[in-house]
Amino acid sequence: IEQENDWDRDLLLDPAWEKQQRKTFTAWCNSHLRKAGTQIENIEEDFRDGLKLMLLLEVISGERLPKPERGKMRVHKINNVNKALDYIASKGVKLVSIGAEEIVDGNAKMTLGMIWTIILRFAIQDISVEETSAKEGLLLWCQRKTAPYKNVNVQNFHISWKDGLAFNALIHRHRPELIDYDKLRKDDPLTNLNNAFEVAEKYLDIPKMMDAEDIVGTLRPDEKAIMTYVSCFYHAFSGAQKAETAANRICKVLAVNQENEHLMEDYEKLASDLLEWIRRTIPWLENRAPEKTMAEMQQKLEDFRGYRRVHKPPKVQEKCQLEINFNTLQTKLRLSNRPAFMPSEGRMVSDINGSWHNLEGAEKGYEEWMLNEIRRLERLDHLAEKFRQKATIHESWTDGKEAMLTQKDYETASLSEVKALLRKHEAFESDLAAHQDRVEQIAAIAQELNELDYYDSPSVNARCQKICEQWDALGSLTQSRRESLERTEKQLESIDELYLEYAKRAAPFNNWMEGAMEDLQDMFIVHNIEEIQGLITAHEQFKSTLPEANKEREAIQAIQAEVQKIAQYNGIKLSGGNPYTTITPKSIDDKWHKVEQLVPQRDRALQEELAKQQSNDHLRRKFATQANIVGPWIQTKMEEIGRISIEMNGTLEDQLVNLREYEQSIIEYKPHIDQLEGDHQLIQEALIFDNKYTAYTMEHLRVGWEQLLTTIARTINEIENQILTRDAKGISQEQLHEYRTSFNHFDKEFKACLISLGYDGDAEFARIMGIVDPNNSGAVTFQAFIDFMSRETTDTDTADQVIASFKILAADKNFITADELRRELPPDQAEYCIARMAPYSGPDAKPGALDYMSFSTALYGESDL
Repeated sequence: IEQENDWDRDLLLDPAWEKQQRKTFTAWCNSHLRKAGTQIENIEEDFRDGLKLMLLLEVISGERLPKPERGKMRVHKINNVNKALDYIASKGVKLVSIGAEEIVDGNAKMTLGMIWTIILRFAIQDISVEETSAKEGLLLWCQRKTAPYKNVNVQNFHISWKDGLAFNALIHRHRPELIDYDKLRKDDPLTNLNNAFEVAEKYLDIPKMMDAEDIVGTLRPDEKAIMTYVSCFYHAFSGAQKAETAANRICKVLAVNQENEHLMEDYEKLASDLLEWIRRTIPWLENRAPEKTMAEMQQKLEDFRGYRRVHKPPKVQEKCQLEINFNTLQTKLRLSNRPAFMPSEGRMVSDINGSWHNLEGAEKGYEEWMLNEIRRLERLDHLAEKFRQKATIHESWTDGKEAMLTQKDYETASLSEVKALLRKHEAFESDLAAHQDRVEQIAAIAQELNELDYYDSPSVNARCQKICEQWDALGSLTQSRRESLERTEKQLESIDELYLEYAKRAAPFNNWMEGAMEDLQDMFIVHNIEEIQGLITAHEQFKSTLPEANKEREAIQAIQAEVQKIAQYNGIKLSGGNPYTTITPKSIDDKWHKVEQLVPQRDRALQEELAKQQSNDHLRRKFATQANIVGPWIQTKMEEIGRISIEMNGTLEDQLVNLREYEQSIIEYKPHIDQLEGDHQLIQEALIFDNKYTAYTMEHLRVGWEQLLTTIARTINEIENQILTRDAKGISQEQLHEYRTSFNHFDKEFKACLISLGYDGDAEFARIMGIVDPNNSGAVTFQAFIDFMSRETTDTDTADQVIASFKILAADKNFITADELRRELPPDQAEYCIARMAPYSGPDAKPGALDYMSFSTALYGESDL
């Protein structure tokens, strides 16, 4: 009051505003003076003697003022005005710069200021709307009443009223039959204002206090004049305030119910979508259809990595959000005294967790299967190539052998030639025996390919069968030729011992060189540095035997040289080559040179593989170094969160801020996880399947990271729910601290906690356990403990209170009509009630009557609402 009485002199200097105040204040005064059978014409002249001023105060206050002085002298007038000013001051109004002499002298500015003080004290100060009063209360009342109307947005007491729609909206809200609001246009303010002023004067007994032309013609209408005028509407409609309060209570209850239903629908949809995604994903993860090639299997592995990187993380977030939404919904239901939410069958949080566990089990099995398949295919590729290489060498060796064994050259040969053929055949048998090991190797490789389910096993088996059958045929033909040669051996002699010695030494040496070339060209597969170093050591041992082998080669070549020397010395003409062998000195030298070429090639291949394994070992060490940091870090943070949830101090808001800062510090650690993912990607691309430098796997770290994020999110959600409980139940910070202290102190024995708070007796304990542990799980959460304590110490809305509110809106009837609901409630909540209220069937029922009692009861019990 003191602040408002400090009359704003600068504003009164505006002639337009002064004119509006004169008219408004004069009309307001006359609306009260007419009750005493009088009125004023000129506001600054008619109050000069103080008589009508005292009369005005008596009318508006209902109290008697001291007897006025009837004299005409100035002192009499001053005394009368002072009596009025003293009365105003007695009502708690501190008058600033307003004196009786200025009123008696007809000072217009001071007179208007005095009247505004009276209006503010007796017409505006006592207005109270939703814990706001005076000017703010009047403004809030206007905003509540005009909220449903288009083009009306009351934010002040000047510009917001200039187009006249707000005045019409106030009248229409309370007396809709007086105004056809839909025909009003925002661009015709004069018509709107005049319509509202005329209707108010004619039907509401509110005199016209302002001219529409003055309001429209002023850039900013006078705020005090508008407030005075609007206060008359407030008092005219104050009878509807009780109904508004009742409507607000119903709106509050219905808003809670609508929000809870929306949260339930959101949970059902999110749960259904997540379960459907899991249902579609598990069959893909359980598919064990093998691929034929390494490339196809690696593409499968890449698809699985894409699923882990792209598709699964959003679903992890959805699962976490689903749990948070479920907990928040249950908290809100408890706070609003509603039954707990029970999701539809198969969509409980436990159902989702079970499905998620099955998904992760399928993931693990799928990944292990793929890695085993890759190892199998890698082994198969190596064996298949080895099989083809050995088969090709063997087939090359056997080419023409059957024709050679079936020829009849010994029938026309001389004795020496027959002996030579016999010796040659012996050499062949030696060669044949030397190749036995290769045939066995070929058969063993083919058998292993079959056992490992090689996709091209039919062609491998056919080729192996052909080689084995040919080998058996060669054995039979060899035996047959030997028998034929031995039958004629008695008649043949003169064998060249040197040729024979050459053949006998050349054959194993040739076989050794072929074996050496085969070994030097043999493919190898290793998985670590130790294995490749073992191959390098074996290769070095092989190279150490080369000098001795070269001596053998020189000795064999010396035998051939000796044959040539004897032939030349004795004038012998040699027809063809050595009859005992097809191995020529040139072929020995060629193969020897080939061996010499393959040795450095093998050196390079082994060194390249060594470099590769060293690189792989570096990748293992790099991943292990980071993993051995991240793994303990995650474990430490999990332990810290467990301690924080018990040891947190300060207000819940401080705890929430600290937890969110803590959560942010954890999220900022994400680059370390991403770095590990990158290192893990390189390891998998390099086909590294083990790491002796760390016990942590990427899967373990991923699971730990996801659990860490989920745990801090749940802890934050618990604090948020505690804030909801505190704000809804009015629990003080000290009470919450007391509850937390008791709960933590007796965390192993809930009954001891209750005894410490004053509860006693087995029956009382059984009653409380039925509230805090309705599912008989044997555990009590801190949130359930707070809900119980708040329910024991605070009050909530009840069905009887809602029924009483509806009864006010129904004018004490036992039923309510749709029109009454639409008039008193916002449109969406009115339609919500109409759609759900059953028809009223009592003895006093009328057409269209709705049963608000059963509807109110259903809000707090088992219902389909």
